Amino acid sequence: MTHPFLDLAPLSAAHFASIEDRVARLLSTTQDVVITQGEALLPLEGAIRGAAGPGTTALNVITGPYGQTFGNWLRDCGAAVIDLAVPFHTAVTAARIREAFAAHPAIDFVSLVHAEAATGNTNPVAEIGEAVRAQGALFYLDAVASVGAEPVLPDAWGVDLCVIGAQKAMGGPAGVSAISVSERAWARMAANPRAPRRSYLSLLDWKERWIDGGRRALLHAPAQLEMLALEACLQRIETEGLDTVMSRHASAAAATRAGALALGGGLEPYVHEAADAAPVATTLRAPAGADAAELVAEALAADPALPLAAGGGALASEMIRVNHYGADATPQVVHAALSGLGAALAEHGRTVDPEGARRAAAQAWA
Repeated sequence: MTHPFLDLAPLSAAHFASIEDRVARLLSTTQDVVITQGEALLPLEGAIRGAAGPGTTALNVITGPYGQTFGNWLRDCGAAVIDLAVPFHTAVTAARIREAFAAHPAIDFVSLVHAEAATGNTNPVAEIGEAVRAQGALFYLDAVASVGAEPVLPDAWGVDLCVIGAQKAMGGPAGVSAISVSERAWARMAANPRAPRRSYLSLLDWKERWIDGGRRALLHAPAQLEMLALEACLQRIETEGLDTVMSRHASAAAATRAGALALGGGLEPYVHEAADAAPVATTLRAPAGADAAELVAEALAADPALPLAAGGGALASEMIRVNHYGADATPQVVHAALSGLGAALAEHGRTVDPEGARRAAAQAWA
């Protein structure tokens, strides 16, 4: 049997390196970029385990579930962890970061999620980066959800470890991910006796055997189909233009928020301030007395293609997430999602205004 995905020639080291170079251009970075052969949790965990240890004092910012995960990894590494948690309906501020530094001068590592798709908020990384630089701490950033939807600039923001994934706003595969690593971060890992080596979690293996070797010999057979999909995804972004891609996501977020408010039925934005809302996905609070998971299930039963999901865990009954990212960052998808939610709310006896929602969304997109 023949198939276009089968019997492909092996991906060469030069081809692999060229895709890394395209990721570096996407991030406007001169730092080393490594494409890791797994979903973004691989470099997210590998970076923490490589750079943190018993001598680390970490400020772990929690604006959603991933921040909680990072704190657990840091503690597993033996780091002293100061958690800075803010309500999930808002964002952290640079002022809060500076207050934490003043209270804990020993902080030398900061972990932050840029945009939390799970809660719909985004954090002001540029301003936070200034505060982290003044502290002299290593800056670790999860930009998996934000890349492609809003600017991600590791060099300009002083980010030492920046992890991205292609499966959301980039509209690409989930099976590979990437991380940019500063010289400071490499030095921190090299000095850490507990940093993973000879391990799938080891970034140092890639540094010493791939980058330092001139990127001529891969560590192992790459995930070829995912790498080719990532290359195609990068090509599509380059062709459309990154600014245009980000503009689509910003418009989708603005249209969804405006449309939801005009729709009525008790639906309201989960993130209170529009400035704190992530362009990758919009979260909505279900009306009092209504179950978010039930509303989503009814909307999906009528149209399974809608990019809707209930909140995770404890948020399942109160939060609705509209995942307007990648190919779904279009006016048509936003209108369809609002229409589906309106129909589900009407089934529950709520008074809604679908035409008003359509008009508000269209005006906000423009």
